[in-house]
Amino acid sequence: MKLWLPLLLLAVFVIAAAPAPETPAWKAGAASAKITPEKPMWMAGYAARTKPSEGVELDLFAKALVLTDQQGARFALITLDLIGVPRDLRLAVAERVKKAHGIDAAHLAINASHTHSGPELRSGKAFGTADVVRREEEAAEYTAKLEDTLVRLVGEAIGKSLPAHVDHSSARCGVSMNRRTPDGKGGWSNFPYPAGPVDQTVPVLKATNAAGKEIAILFGYACHCTTLGHQKFSGDYAGYAQQALEKAHPDAVAMFMNGCSGDQNPYPRKTMELAQTHGQSLATAVEAALTTHMTRLTGPIRAAYREIPLAYDTPPTKEKLVEETKSTNKYLATHGQRLLERLEKGETLPTTYPYPVQVLRLGNDLTCITLGGEVVVDYSLRLKRDIQDPIVWVSGYTNDVMAYIPSRRIWDEGGYEGGGAMIYGSHPTRWSGKVEDQIISTVMELRGTLK
Repeated sequence: MKLWLPLLLLAVFVIAAAPAPETPAWKAGAASAKITPEKPMWMAGYAARTKPSEGVELDLFAKALVLTDQQGARFALITLDLIGVPRDLRLAVAERVKKAHGIDAAHLAINASHTHSGPELRSGKAFGTADVVRREEEAAEYTAKLEDTLVRLVGEAIGKSLPAHVDHSSARCGVSMNRRTPDGKGGWSNFPYPAGPVDQTVPVLKATNAAGKEIAILFGYACHCTTLGHQKFSGDYAGYAQQALEKAHPDAVAMFMNGCSGDQNPYPRKTMELAQTHGQSLATAVEAALTTHMTRLTGPIRAAYREIPLAYDTPPTKEKLVEETKSTNKYLATHGQRLLERLEKGETLPTTYPYPVQVLRLGNDLTCITLGGEVVVDYSLRLKRDIQDPIVWVSGYTNDVMAYIPSRRIWDEGGYEGGGAMIYGSHPTRWSGKVEDQIISTVMELRGTLK
């Protein structure tokens, strides 16, 4: 008895001296839904496609993560294995999420992986030949169903929310490379360019419940989802990365956010095996980040959102558009015809576009910037340099994907990302040379409002 008494007192002392478990600073919940089309559809991303999809290589998913701070403020993030986010879809989802769950538009972000192996999306009225009308009606039907799914996912994530810790770290992945190679003639070719700027950081956010069980693993990377170019649905390398992480972490929803990858491609590419390899490389980088001493985030959620009138360059004259319609480049000719039809209906060509800029702060350490469109890597590099917060995470392809967004450097250089790609849509011309200043100044202003 005398021998056991000191041991008992020692055990009581050790238990009393042990630190109390840290109280979770958040609530977190995540949900996922398959959004692979149930029938063949025309695919998005490559204008040269001549037929609908021919099967499924890897299912596509929409996923939602909802974080709630100790004051009850919420932020909802939706990620999509799709080419982009149509503006009308974002507006509709934001309105319904606000009505159903009280989350305002500034506290909702929708990011697309930009896979070129997903379906076309449409939210407007169909027009053209019977085949074109049918194609666009199918896309509109898919988009309408997607809207319902996204609203439902936010509700499911809220319903699953539990007290949680949220941690951040990062690693690096070498899959991406700049794709703007000087052609020796004053122009630029789409070709791997190892001397070009890149951002190969892999930011990672992990949410775990009070018992340490994983709820969600969110990760980002700045690279086009264009390993594949065939006719089967697939989330490309980002889809395979999410698949690998969910296999290794079966309790977690793995979510991918594309970064400023407008001028970044995966290399090498063209095969399913390479998509799988790149996905595993990215998943390995995420695993590396998870092994570090992660930064635990605490504090309130603050967010700001603004649509700014992003300016176009000098609009084309009617005479210029007529010349476009005579071009041997069928995409340029079609672009001119589309704009002429608008003029003939009495419409005027727009001089600006409502461009979304969003800034989110999670506690006092992490600042997330989300930008619309296919933003080139210069934006990420500049914002991470200019914003003096401890952690800065920059994403493109968020809340609207309307076109490439060049920096002033790339605007001056020209080429596909500098303005040449605008002929594939209904934009009247390329952006103004002041586009970078407009976007950066808005980001800095919004950040200044979030103390």
